[in-house]
Amino acid sequence: MPAMSVKAVMIDLDGTMLDTARDLASAANLMLDELGLPEVDPGTIETFIGKGVANLVRRTLAESTGDAPSEAYFEKALEIYEARYGAVLSRESRPYPGVVEGLEKMKASGFRLACVTNKVERFTLPLLKDTGLYDFFEIVLSGDSLPRKKPDPMPLLHACGHFGIEPSEMLLIGDSINDVQAARAAGCAIFCVPYGYNEGRDVRELDSDAIVESLFDAARLIEKP
Repeated sequence: MPAMSVKAVMIDLDGTMLDTARDLASAANLMLDELGLPEVDPGTIETFIGKGVANLVRRTLAESTGDAPSEAYFEKALEIYEARYGAVLSRESRPYPGVVEGLEKMKASGFRLACVTNKVERFTLPLLKDTGLYDFFEIVLSGDSLPRKKPDPMPLLHACGHFGIEPSEMLLIGDSINDVQAARAAGCAIFCVPYGYNEGRDVRELDSDAIVESLFDAARLIEKP
């Protein structure tokens, strides 16, 4: 495809820049252990990633017990999960191949960068810092930074306002239907990586502008106007 003209790039975190699945699954099984419940296969838990921690906890509990948890039990489990995840946050989480090189190329080319994730800020910022990615970004929008999160377009439009550009001048790079829906609602272009989570579904089924094998490949497909 010909190079796409954009002024800034927003990038998702889990499943796009960082492979966080092992730490997310580890925390889920630590939660189950504390609750006295059977563990769940980490590969199964990985298919629960993509719509936030609350969804992951609910689905993990249901998988372990065979039934949907009550609201009170879910709230207790969520509190345990968040404590356990905070303890293992960056134990095994690492950038995917091509991420650092892609970010470096985008910065060198003059693109302004934003990280837009549904992960809450108290996990997002330490994880970005621990993995050496934090300084690439002019703005970081977490799942609790604004009243609404992806797939709502609010975070994307907020980033556009921060950069002083139109949505049509912005690209989002993500790995899930949440990213695609947010980009389409905002009027931004969307590239998807094929290696992320997307709740176990193939991103090639989604309405993206391109499938890119890495962030470095994405950087080669964009240019400044």
